[in-house]
Parts: sequence; C-alpha cells; structure tokens
Amino acid sequence: MSTLNNTPTDFASIAHRYIAVWNTTDDTERRQLIDALWSADAQYIDPLAIACGRQEIDATMAAVQRQFQGAGEFTLLGDVDNHHDQARFQWAFGPAGGEPMIIGSDVAVRDSRGQLSLVLGFLDRVPS
Repeated sequence: MSTLNNTPTDFASIAHRYIAVWNTTDDTERRQLIDALWSADAQYIDPLAIACGRQEIDATMAAVQRQFQGAGEFTLLGDVDNHHDQARFQWAFGPAGGEPMIIGSDVAVRDSRGQLSLVLGFLDRVPS
C-alpha cells in the first residue's frame, strides 16, 4: 500500500506538472522535467504511440510539438479524479483562449516514489 498522499490536491499537482511537460519546447528543460516526473521504466501509451522509458517519452513529446508547432498549448480541463495511486483527467490542445483542436483523457498511475509509471491516453475529440 502506498504511503503517498492521496488527496485530490496531490494528484492535481501531478496532472499540472504533466501538462507543463507537454508544453515545454526546450529539449533540455523538457528532459529535466520528464526525469523528475516519470520513473525510469515508465510507459506512455495512446492510440498513436507507445513509448517505453524516459527517452522514448521525451521523443514522443518532441514529435508532437514539432507536428503542432505554433498551433496551441495543452491545458487541463476540469478536476482530476483519483483513487489509490491512479488518476484520470481530461485535457485540451488548441490556441490559448480559443476552441480546442483536440480533447483527450488520460489515466495516470504513479509508483511508490510518486513518479508516473504509466499513462494511458485516449483521444476524445480530434479534427476531422
């Protein structure tokens, strides 16, 4: 059983940090944030990518940023729902203050150290 804080605030902090990493375009800074937030053997899985380990997670984020360069930013939508060492939350990608181009939901699992060990991403709305 985890000894970590399971309060909604704790999970909200993790979700905000996670979104911030997706918005970080500087390669060195993004990798530092990934190293702090994700466990060494973490996995990120969504309909378009499977990334195992920090290096692949970083490469996946960099590829998404290149694909959508200048098109917007990621934002957290609504509250973070959590129980035990897992949380789910919805996010959007689009121009600041504008209509989101993409909306998704993620389920995040953290390890006993509080680092992300698995993120499962779902695309709820994508451009046609």
